Amino acid sequence: MNYLQAENLTKVYGDKVLFENIDISINKGQKIALIAQNGIGKTTLLRILVGLDNSDVGGSVRVHRDVKVGYLSQDPQFDSSYTVLEAIFYSDNPVLTAIREYEAMLVKHEKDPSEQNSEALQKTINQMQNLNAWDYEAKIKEILFRFKVSKLDQNVSELSGGERKRVAMARVLIENPDLLVMDEPTNHLDMEMIEWLEKFLSQQNMTILLVTHDRYFLDRVTDEIIELERGSVQIFRGNYEYYLEKKAELDFNLGQEVDKAKKLMKRELQWLRTQPKARTTKSKSRIQAFDPIEEKAKTNLEQESLGFEGIRMARIGNKTMEIQDIDKAYGDHVILKNFSYTFNRRDRVGIVGRNGAGKSTLLNILTGKEKPDAGKIVVGKTVVFGYYTQMGLNLKVDKKVIDVVREIAEFIPMEQGKSLTAEQLLSHFHFPYSKHENYVSTLSGGEERRLYLLTVLMQNPNFLILDEPTNDLDILTLNVLEDFLRLYEGCLVVVSHDRYFMDKLVDHLFVFEGDGKIRDYPGNYSQYREFKEQQEKAARIERKEEKKNEPKHTPVVESRSDQPKTKLSYNEKKEYRKLEKDIEKLEEEKASLEDKLNAGTGSYEEMQQWAERIGVIIAEVDEKSDRWLELSEFM
Repeated sequence: MNYLQAENLTKVYGDKVLFENIDISINKGQKIALIAQNGIGKTTLLRILVGLDNSDVGGSVRVHRDVKVGYLSQDPQFDSSYTVLEAIFYSDNPVLTAIREYEAMLVKHEKDPSEQNSEALQKTINQMQNLNAWDYEAKIKEILFRFKVSKLDQNVSELSGGERKRVAMARVLIENPDLLVMDEPTNHLDMEMIEWLEKFLSQQNMTILLVTHDRYFLDRVTDEIIELERGSVQIFRGNYEYYLEKKAELDFNLGQEVDKAKKLMKRELQWLRTQPKARTTKSKSRIQAFDPIEEKAKTNLEQESLGFEGIRMARIGNKTMEIQDIDKAYGDHVILKNFSYTFNRRDRVGIVGRNGAGKSTLLNILTGKEKPDAGKIVVGKTVVFGYYTQMGLNLKVDKKVIDVVREIAEFIPMEQGKSLTAEQLLSHFHFPYSKHENYVSTLSGGEERRLYLLTVLMQNPNFLILDEPTNDLDILTLNVLEDFLRLYEGCLVVVSHDRYFMDKLVDHLFVFEGDGKIRDYPGNYSQYREFKEQQEKAARIERKEEKKNEPKHTPVVESRSDQPKTKLSYNEKKEYRKLEKDIEKLEEEKASLEDKLNAGTGSYEEMQQWAERIGVIIAEVDEKSDRWLELSEFM
């Protein structure tokens, strides 16, 4: 079934053509990623597809009449008068409306348990029962829990940008649209949230179109990639790994074509320069033929620039930085407790932890922007900090791009008396020479973040601190940044939720584990996750062993055979019977909790606990039912 068909889409801003006459088709079940450089028009294209913008010069977008489209923007906006509850359940879906009214009455009843409010609460409970909304409400509770959305009566105007993004994410998932369109869904999520979302989207029978720079997310969730490049689209029917393989082949072939085009272009230039002003018809035809040759010859000239080998950073002495028993807390929230560490000259540290754990606070303490409550930090005399913050730099919109970088420095010194100029650095980070004289006001949000990054790198620091540098950077720029950092000889400290980025660059991790404890793990993020999974697996085995060693009244009888399994062992038969009883008990508990919710006699906290327990029961029943079906094949 075709969900969306877009034809001949064109978008032009001034004299800049973002894309021209492109076609996109989305069918049921497809999981598609849209990738391109910043400023090429990814967000604009998504907005056209969901009906928030229009194509120029004709063009059309047709959505199947039975298809509901959900859209997550990069910077979600809500009515400032809404509470979080109202922002999430603003849909006119009758089930969502019933849940919204039920949640609102729970809050109201908790504040004022009058007879009138009790009757109103009972009315909403009856409506929930009539619509069979309890199972759906339990799933909603899980989504809100995963994105740490808890204060439903808080006004959305009081939320930070990251909190608004998580509320918008919860809202669009709760709406359960037929076609889910997401613009940078992993921004402002911590790694735990990203991994849950990754699993949720990859396992669900959903139709998705998304823009993301998270390459692990891209690889594991999507099965088709559309690349927007030079105003047109190229389709790769596979995940990110497949895209890289095919893209390399295409670039190699293009490189050979461009080499040929360059030689032909040189001959054509020589010919054009020798011609008199009055040309024959035959000469004019050759001049017209020259245009596409020139275009092809210039296609990858902008990608050519000096490499980063041989950059001479500011000299760093033997003493870099020592952290001695520092503490930091905000009220009861303990960030750091007795934390000590000595940085080496080429340390490469990644910092991970949940949102709000204190990662940015630690960076501010390292750079002297905040003071610890106790302990001290000793910084070497030769240390030159470069600090890329989440807040970014307030770039002056009336300045030219090249001037913003030149204000920091004209060049970065390299070996053998060479230098990497501001122009070359800009070009390397995908600011072509044609954009150097453009004003900052003409840049996209992603381009501004990229320019800010270059102002940090141009300082040529020997101690580089990057706080979420991958947000709003496109994949091509990330590859360039990774190439730069791979050759960087100074001390590097990175906070990022981009697991791919961290895996490529860091040697060990500071893991915020809560209550002020920081674990120094010797390895990258994927190695740490594997370590954690092994720990969790060992803990599960230990619990099973403890249960297994409990006194048993029934003898254990096992039979071993190399033949294909045709019947259940004694233990499996016993497990099969136990599963039937467990499922029955869970269903009874679920029914009992629903009755309690229907009665409306519990407190707000009790009702919250009952609703959450129903969600857990549903998951347990699903798991046990799968195992029961597996065993039933051999009964």
